[in-house]
Amino acid sequence: MDAVLNSGDTAWMLISTALVMLMTVPGVALFYGGLTKKENVLNTMFLSLIAFAVTSLIWVLYGYQFAFGADIMGLIGSPANLFMNGIGVDKLAELAPTIPDFLYIAFQLTFAAITVALISGAIVERMKFSAWLAFIALWVSLVYVPVAHWVWGGGFLAQLGALDFAGGTVVHINSGVAALALVYLLGKRKDTRLLPHNLGYSVIGAALLWFGWFGFNAGSALTAGGLAASAFLVTNTAAAAGMISWVIIDYLKTGKPTVLGGISGAVAGLVAITPAAGFVTVPAAIIIGLVTSAISYLAISYLKPRIGYDDALDVFGIHGMSGIWGSVATGIFAAPFINELGTGLIYGNPGQMTAQVIAVVIVAVYSFIVTLVIGKLLDLTVGLRVTEKEEIEGLDTHLHEETGYRI
Repeated sequence: MDAVLNSGDTAWMLISTALVMLMTVPGVALFYGGLTKKENVLNTMFLSLIAFAVTSLIWVLYGYQFAFGADIMGLIGSPANLFMNGIGVDKLAELAPTIPDFLYIAFQLTFAAITVALISGAIVERMKFSAWLAFIALWVSLVYVPVAHWVWGGGFLAQLGALDFAGGTVVHINSGVAALALVYLLGKRKDTRLLPHNLGYSVIGAALLWFGWFGFNAGSALTAGGLAASAFLVTNTAAAAGMISWVIIDYLKTGKPTVLGGISGAVAGLVAITPAAGFVTVPAAIIIGLVTSAISYLAISYLKPRIGYDDALDVFGIHGMSGIWGSVATGIFAAPFINELGTGLIYGNPGQMTAQVIAVVIVAVYSFIVTLVIGKLLDLTVGLRVTEKEEIEGLDTHLHEETGYRI
């Protein structure tokens, strides 16, 4: 039977695409911007804005084609239709045959853009804007595109049976580990304290992320049906559990709940449920959310000071670590009555755990090594880090001749 465009699916995916765009601009921009010092708020927001713009061009010129083109040896896609040539407005997407191809391309574009924007939280307050521009182009092309193909475009990890509904490996482990590699090259800031100048911005940003995440996860069903509804519900459940878990940890450690802890927990819950959203039940989502905040909290409070890396806004601690847990948890809790494509450990398929762990390790190692190479190349050419004077006095005035506040 020939595929036929479904107007309900198309309407839902148009909305989902817009929701995921909202996650980067303004979601990540506000979330990160509020957490930095006031002298760097514009620069921090700009890193996300420009990431979305640069990725948007790369994706339509060649990124999508290499990520989702016909598989070549499990490693990369065949680059047909470069510059979007040869794709008609009525052509249906091969991987989502009830919606237009252009819509599926746009949906995937928003995932690529937020992935690189997430990395920016680790390097705020000390990276050259010119270096960041070059990094976006190189990293999307050499890291994001191949990993997206391996997992979602029919590559070797998909052939292995690894499950990733909406981006545990492709988005969160990928960006978290890349952030760790980049801060290793950049070195520590002169002032490594987290001094949020406007937590209100960050609360708004976190709320927009939570809202947009319904497009991120439920939209990854690619249809407007029961699977999307299930993904929607477990996404909200895990976010709520993650927030509550972090607040409880705050109480136990300091005797007081913190707003920063609450929104961090919500984001950790959203990250962890991302790979599992289309495969797990509500009780599993509660477990995933409760556990992930403890994992990320431990990574930030104990692993980070012990190793000594300066991940300014804890991209690795939240996205990397919660992404790893969520990907492994998918192998534990995937329920065949939710989605026949996934059967996890507790439903009698230990092999799924093996596939998940292999995918986690391969994506983490590849992202770390290639990010190091890209970063080192940029350091030797344009230079990665601003001058000491620029860092101390703030990047807004020095790099952009602007200021976030005239008070």
